[in-house]
Amino acid sequence: MAKKSKKQQQGGTPATVALTAAGVAFTIHAYDHDPSHPSYGEEAAQAMGVSPDRVFKTLVADVDGTLTVAVVPVAGSLDLKALASAVGGKRAAMADPALAERTTGYVRGGISPLGQRKKLPTVLDSSASAHGTICVSAGRRGLEVELSPEDLAKLTDAVVAPVGRA
Repeated sequence: MAKKSKKQQQGGTPATVALTAAGVAFTIHAYDHDPSHPSYGEEAAQAMGVSPDRVFKTLVADVDGTLTVAVVPVAGSLDLKALASAVGGKRAAMADPALAERTTGYVRGGISPLGQRKKLPTVLDSSASAHGTICVSAGRRGLEVELSPEDLAKLTDAVVAPVGRA
């Protein structure tokens, strides 16, 4: 296991460390995670009092053998065909959760599109552009980061495409 930086030891996550290093504006939102809640994303939206359209979940899919990150609103679902198309692939399926956790360095329900162990191709749903800021996981359950969709796209080298479904 990699040695944690001083910032991480003080409560930061790889996502917040990456944001700080990039010098972008962001806000952290912490809440008490309820393990019995049926949806991590909806729980985050409710706990923060934010519209589910502004809270985005990070999903890991396998597109033609390449793990790919999709960032879509928690209020909807991922369109796998649209995801494959957005990255020039033919077929997409949800990745094995254990593989997603090992590859990103985060646990399910806390996978952030930022600060992943291995940088993966990323697609941000185009609906994010309708908001001044959006919230994504900050790298653990009960911790969200709010930032502009433009900064998120830039920091993750994301393709912005319509990959979410209402």
